[in-house]
Amino acid sequence: MKKSMTRRGVLQTMGAGAAAVVLPFRATGAGPVVISPVTTKLAAYMSEAREKALPAEIVDHAKYHILDTLAAMISGADLPPGRIALKFAAAHKGEMVATVAASNIVCGPLEAAMANGMLAHSDETDDSHAPSHSHPGCATIPAALAAGEQFGISGTHFLRAVTLGYDVGTRVTTTLGALKYQMETHRSSHSTAENFCAAAAAGCAASLDPRQMRFILDYASQQVSGVAAWERDTEHIEKSLVFAGHPARNGVSAALLIQLGGTGVEDIFAGTDNFLMAFQPKADPNVLIDKLGERFNIKDTTIKKWTVGSPIQAPLDAIENLRKRHPFEAAQVEHIRVRVAASEANTVNNRDMPDVCLQHMVAVMLLDKTASFAAAHDKARMQDPAVLKERAKVELVFDEELEKLIPKRPTIIEVKFTDGTQLTERVDAVRGTPDNPMTKDEVAAKARDLVAPSLGAAKADKLIATIWNIEAVKNIRELRPLIQRS
Repeated sequence: MKKSMTRRGVLQTMGAGAAAVVLPFRATGAGPVVISPVTTKLAAYMSEAREKALPAEIVDHAKYHILDTLAAMISGADLPPGRIALKFAAAHKGEMVATVAASNIVCGPLEAAMANGMLAHSDETDDSHAPSHSHPGCATIPAALAAGEQFGISGTHFLRAVTLGYDVGTRVTTTLGALKYQMETHRSSHSTAENFCAAAAAGCAASLDPRQMRFILDYASQQVSGVAAWERDTEHIEKSLVFAGHPARNGVSAALLIQLGGTGVEDIFAGTDNFLMAFQPKADPNVLIDKLGERFNIKDTTIKKWTVGSPIQAPLDAIENLRKRHPFEAAQVEHIRVRVAASEANTVNNRDMPDVCLQHMVAVMLLDKTASFAAAHDKARMQDPAVLKERAKVELVFDEELEKLIPKRPTIIEVKFTDGTQLTERVDAVRGTPDNPMTKDEVAAKARDLVAPSLGAAKADKLIATIWNIEAVKNIRELRPLIQRS
């Protein structure tokens, strides 16, 4: 026999501190539907986002992340996950609605969202949000683009949908506990956050009303999956699906179903068997709306200077900083000790993929005096005797003191030279993080380096100029010729 709950019982389960919204009966014997204040506020905010002007500073940040993610999609086309994604899109074109980057494929919005998500996270080029332990851009922007093309939204609407995706998804895993949540449960915090990022962005592109936004939060909750086993994926293909491909597709499918009349649970964050009960019973639901509309999480999201895993960013910065003050050659280095937070070190310790292997990328940095996109994806070079010679000098230390500073990702490097001298460099604020942001020109330069080899310098420059003035784009489909191969 199904256990019934009184209105008082539901409110106690929610732990709501303010008056809930009670909707009328809609089915025989169903009883009134009680909506928590948290979900009421969140869904209303999501529905209003498409019409609400953003602060000028946030508009600029959104443009930076849109450009950076589009560039990641384009540069990812020639990597294993990107090649598989393009094959998938070509084999399942369906209705010709949505653009697949770095190709000439136009297909259905679900296929395009999944393919572009995989392209965006074909490697470690895309952005990351440390407080929520997520990569919001790689799922948010493909979902917003696919849904945006389905509904023919403007550039301004697209920009607001993207910003909303960053706000909602990152708050979900922050509520759950971010990195600690992933380590304790072995679930993927990235997949969790990005499902909600993509759902919110696609829902905004579909112009869903507040009740429909509650349903899309419900659908996103049901679509959350993914375990931290992605760390064992040596080809990055599964990882691109977990981080971006599946979340982007899920968000778009949810938006399209709901836009056509699909319904669901009115409040997935409260009541019997709610999302927080299932994933983190001790979580405070009020974190979901903490400073909503005041703090925009896209501003707190890192754009990577180096196209490598996040824990490797600070060590590369440190070597570059040292060389600027004390120029040296690789041959002069006898030993280099790299201290990284213990959990971060585990992610990049002697991995098989060059862009997520700290020892390899430090060796490349010593030899090349930089870490280019090409070098970070040259797997054959991992067996180069010259690189292996430098790699043997690298010692990675799992530092428990630096672990205490997570979600910041500081590093300390200690370089011992063959003449007996030693240099030490500490980096607390990685270049591209909110505490040490890249300039507009740096973001453009990174995008140009990623896009030009695939699409040409002229198209890269036109894409950059268009994103800087995205408010002038009347229909987001106008981006198609700028992100596709001729």
